[in-house]
Amino acid sequence: MNLILFGPPAAGKGTQAKRLVEARGMVQLSTGDMLREAIASGSDLGRECQAIMSRGDLVSDVIVIALIEARLKEAEDAGGAIFDGFPRTVAQAESLDRSLARLGKQIDHVIRLKVDDAALLERVAVRFADQGRPDDNPESFKVRLDAYNRNTAPLLPYYADKSLLTEIDGMGAIDVVAEAIDAALDGSPT
Repeated sequence: MNLILFGPPAAGKGTQAKRLVEARGMVQLSTGDMLREAIASGSDLGRECQAIMSRGDLVSDVIVIALIEARLKEAEDAGGAIFDGFPRTVAQAESLDRSLARLGKQIDHVIRLKVDDAALLERVAVRFADQGRPDDNPESFKVRLDAYNRNTAPLLPYYADKSLLTEIDGMGAIDVVAEAIDAALDGSPT
């Protein structure tokens, strides 16, 4: 099973992905994690990514897709992938479809965790005050949240038109959200 998990930063996407990895044996393919791993490896690709990101530029689709493709077989052998942070554009979604088709696979489910932006901002402000995580700075978080909403919007009809999109209230308790995700993946009504 191949799953795309959509949700803005701080929506609980990582928590749910980790649970699915443990419960279902799937492989989480997080482009952020893969980019950090490439940089830490010191490889040519890692140095190229570091230079791009140091300038504040986005890593190209070609590089991101290459990172994803390098892990697809491993994910398929494990029982499927949870795509986290990818795709971010329709072009990336189309490329992912082609890559999976070459393996005789496809995207089976797209789960969107619907959240209240104002509540997320409050959650992040509290976490920033308590933990001081730089990525939780409320002002920079608002910019990231706006970018996420703007960039993801075109992907929703792309997957809805393929009857793959399920929207789940991401503001509930972790176990309630988990039950709704499991029901969607298992084809049960929620």
